[in-house]
Amino acid sequence: MATEGNLQAPTRHALDWKNPDFHDEAKCFEELERIFDICHGCRRCVSLCGSFPTLFDLVDESPSMEVDGVNKADYWKVVDQCYMCDLCYMTKCPYTPPHEWNLDFPHTMLRAKAIKFKKGEVGLAERFLASTDVHGQFAGIPVVVQAVNAVNKTKAARGLLERVAGVDQNAWLPELATKRFRSAAPQAASTQVVDGERTPGKVAIFSTCYINYNEPGIGLDLLKILDHNGIPYTLVEKESCCGMPRLELGDLDAVEKSQQANIPVLAKYAREGYAILAAVPSCALMFKQEIPLMFSDDADTQLVKAHVWDPFEYFMARKRDGLLKTEFPQKLGHVSYQIPCHGRVQNIGRKTEEMLKLIPDTTVNTIERCSGHAGTFGVKKASHQQAMKIGKPVFKAMATMKDGNLPDYISSDCPLGGHHIAQGFEVNGLGAPELQHPLSLVARAYGLK
Repeated sequence: MATEGNLQAPTRHALDWKNPDFHDEAKCFEELERIFDICHGCRRCVSLCGSFPTLFDLVDESPSMEVDGVNKADYWKVVDQCYMCDLCYMTKCPYTPPHEWNLDFPHTMLRAKAIKFKKGEVGLAERFLASTDVHGQFAGIPVVVQAVNAVNKTKAARGLLERVAGVDQNAWLPELATKRFRSAAPQAASTQVVDGERTPGKVAIFSTCYINYNEPGIGLDLLKILDHNGIPYTLVEKESCCGMPRLELGDLDAVEKSQQANIPVLAKYAREGYAILAAVPSCALMFKQEIPLMFSDDADTQLVKAHVWDPFEYFMARKRDGLLKTEFPQKLGHVSYQIPCHGRVQNIGRKTEEMLKLIPDTTVNTIERCSGHAGTFGVKKASHQQAMKIGKPVFKAMATMKDGNLPDYISSDCPLGGHHIAQGFEVNGLGAPELQHPLSLVARAYGLK
């Protein structure tokens, strides 16, 4: 007898992306039709993103009012709306494995995106936007950084960027850092390793492109927290982009190159007993889920998966080990905090919220819904306004604490999502609370800044 898959924990199958059938468009469309028919009969995910309303409108406007009446060429309209947040799989769909219908909407969308990429239908502008480790190379170069940041703020430059690269001229864009995180990071203050029952006593930091090139302050605040708790750390010797921006394009060969560059290095730290921390949820998710599913038979990849932590996942496990300092001399007041999608997908619970709630005289308003930014989706001319629309319920929910007070801070573990939320506040006239990453808030509560 069939039972709803979500009555049990959803499981993920390995991604058979090197099988020739994976890139067979006709076979992919057969699977899309099967899945679309199930989704049409359920419609539980209609509020999550643009993919589902697009699908249901196509069905309702077709001659048969069923999936078989939809022109298959229009399937791409559904695929293009998916930005791989994974929330349909993790929180909504009742037919995920182990259900016999074996429905994996995001990875079927990924398969279609991979076919589209192989066909050469992804433009140079989109590829450049996804090359975070390429345009980040300007970070830390004196004069160049100031010039690039200044030019990018001008209306003329943003108009040109919109025409040439498809970046909406109204979308928030990150600045380049004057000094990269990897250059600015100090040596760890402690050298004594104290392992806990649940946690390794030493940490290796995977910097991430964004922290390294754009907001090194977030990474530096993470290091301050580690120092304050007597946890020795080191930066990963060398690293490449985790591959998430390329995954979202369907460029799986580029993801493989990232895997080949990063996994041997990270596996060395895993074997030496380090906890590997990445301060951007999407990067942690790549090593915890996407790369392990693409390379399920690779022992080093699976080893790295077992040693990668979200920072707050690590800190709260450290607390359970009795090895985290919980004296916070600085209160934060009212904090409106959003759990990003790629944080939720890690299945670690509300660890950031748990730590923020340890801080005295601090009220936390937690919002568990997609901000709409979704990597490059939120900055593209074709989708920026839709990203703002998707995020509007989040902006409004974060604008008022549950007791009616206004927030002193707005925060999200995803740095890009946080800035998207701040822009949503501005555009919708919801006030101007201070935007701070959760790691920066904790560093402030510890009195470290």
